[in-house]
Amino acid sequence: MPTATISPLGFPEAVLPESARQLRLDVRDFLDEERARGTVLGRPDSWLAGWDPAFTRRLAERGWVGMALPTEYGGAGRGFLERYVVIEELLAAGAPVSAHWVSDRQAGPSILQHGTEEQRRFFLPRIAAGKCFFSIGMSEKSSGSDLASVRTCAERTADGWRLTGTKMWTGGAHANDYAIVLARTEEAEDKHAGLSQFIVDLRAPGVRIEPIHLMSGEHRFNAFHLEGVHVPEAMLLGQQGDGWKQVTGELAFERSGPERYLSTFPLLVSLLRELDQRAMTAEQLTQVGILTARLHSIRQLSLGVAAALDAGASLDTQAALVKDLGTRLEGALVDSVRSILPTPADPHATPGSHAELLAFALLHSPGYTLRGGTNEILRGIITRGLEQH
Repeated sequence: MPTATISPLGFPEAVLPESARQLRLDVRDFLDEERARGTVLGRPDSWLAGWDPAFTRRLAERGWVGMALPTEYGGAGRGFLERYVVIEELLAAGAPVSAHWVSDRQAGPSILQHGTEEQRRFFLPRIAAGKCFFSIGMSEKSSGSDLASVRTCAERTADGWRLTGTKMWTGGAHANDYAIVLARTEEAEDKHAGLSQFIVDLRAPGVRIEPIHLMSGEHRFNAFHLEGVHVPEAMLLGQQGDGWKQVTGELAFERSGPERYLSTFPLLVSLLRELDQRAMTAEQLTQVGILTARLHSIRQLSLGVAAALDAGASLDTQAALVKDLGTRLEGALVDSVRSILPTPADPHATPGSHAELLAFALLHSPGYTLRGGTNEILRGIITRGLEQH
């Protein structure tokens, strides 16, 4: 599927494979077992806040981590659309998937595409087994949306590289094993040139992790300091100087998935349960219908990008559009839920109650349109895509 034949506002038609129906039922059975175990609590933003390595390993035993990785590297050898079905069910249920999220979503595919054979043989089976967890080392204090202005530098040494700098908003760095770090390996007039990616051991000497707490008090993000960290030559990911091209390809995975519109979906489920206990008004039904229609339309766009990935194409502009529409919906959903059924948000209410889930979603809401690229930057990407076309 050559991307040149698809306009920036065009999306391939996504047809789920025949295996998807049974796969969906299998995942739901698994989730029922996990609810009985007490691990699936129906929480919003579970791909960020639901840290449970034991859950990840049980998921991996079913072949549902690293699904799209080839079997020769420990993956399931299944397509992105089948993977889509699995993660859609997990996110809708509010399952605790954050431990393996980055590894499964982008680190694994990036290593598969750009890594050496040695890197593939070492990392990919561990990712698929739910035993190797990655963080993203992109953003910096003054280089969030303007990613190409990163100041973290990598200097050559006799046997590798020395990395110095600080990455911000590095999710899970305090608990994960590795981070894929974008660093400047040479100065260039074009700021998009001279960048490279490295696989950095988060326990290496010179790595210092500083917590960044959310408004809720949760420790999910970090400032990740690299203080002269030695990185072996074998841990350069891809070609030196190709970092920008690799990162932008990686962002297509990060921006287009169902997590970009399903983070607050469990709150909608909670609302429907509350409304089911009382007589709904016509206005309430209308507002629920509008939310459902928006969810369905964005899902179709997101599936279109997954279909392109399945065919070996990458639709960067379409991925940016999905992220822009999806994360705006996430925030709008929280506001609509409050309007449909006015309920005082209470973080101290019974865990899992509507009031507690509403408070959780509200405290996380500032991040919805920031992570993975601000909406303003995404609209710039979309505009450039249209102009180039």
